Amino acid sequence: MIEILSPAKLAQARVSGALVGHILQTLRQRATVGTNLLEIDRWAAEMIADAGAESCYVDYAPSFGRGPFGHHICTAVNDAVLHGRPHDRTLADGDLLTLDLALLTGGVAADAAISFVVGQARPAESVALVEVTERALAAAIAVARPGARIGDISHAIGTVLTEAGYPVNTEFGGHGIGSTMHQDPHVANIGRPGRGYVLRPGLMLALEPWVMADTDRLVTDADGWTLRSATGCRTAHSEHTVAITIDGAEVLTAAPPA
Repeated sequence: MIEILSPAKLAQARVSGALVGHILQTLRQRATVGTNLLEIDRWAAEMIADAGAESCYVDYAPSFGRGPFGHHICTAVNDAVLHGRPHDRTLADGDLLTLDLALLTGGVAADAAISFVVGQARPAESVALVEVTERALAAAIAVARPGARIGDISHAIGTVLTEAGYPVNTEFGGHGIGSTMHQDPHVANIGRPGRGYVLRPGLMLALEPWVMADTDRLVTDADGWTLRSATGCRTAHSEHTVAITIDGAEVLTAAPPA
């Protein structure tokens, strides 16, 4: 299903997006050396409940997972990149942490992810991975406007990632979003321009470049959810929910001003 939001639903999407951005920024500030991933999940649950919002993850049970996800946020560390299920793990200095959060308010979802290095250590590989996903996301947003096609977005992301020397996995990518978290169209992180669905005002997309340092192959943890790089290399993931408007892409999940 491809959903086109009404002006009223788009207004609600702004509320959902702002809350996602706020929670992720708050968790980024709280996540330090010694923080446990289960603490992060608990903090997310508390903030979602306090806002009167609803998690998209707790009861989420798609075909690629094993049963309901059972947590409020995805927490992926180092070689984990997608669908990281929170567990009893304490963050260390230099860990590369990805937080991916999706929630609903007023029946409209928003979804975003951030990657960052915890503590004072700054491994060069980790910094480069985060930076390239952020650049790829910016490139995708820049071309997302009425009349453009999904392939234009995929091409913009893939160009940034491949020119930086990274392989690109096509199993998982961006997606439509609206009254539910995952909708059509699929937005691959590499593709040909001028192909695919034509963007129109009212469409919402979750754009999410993610990358692994030296492979495009994933392996699944025993938890049935957490996806890791097949070689154990580090990974990063950046995501925003955007709304297509007559003026271009409106970013809904940006962190609030400091």
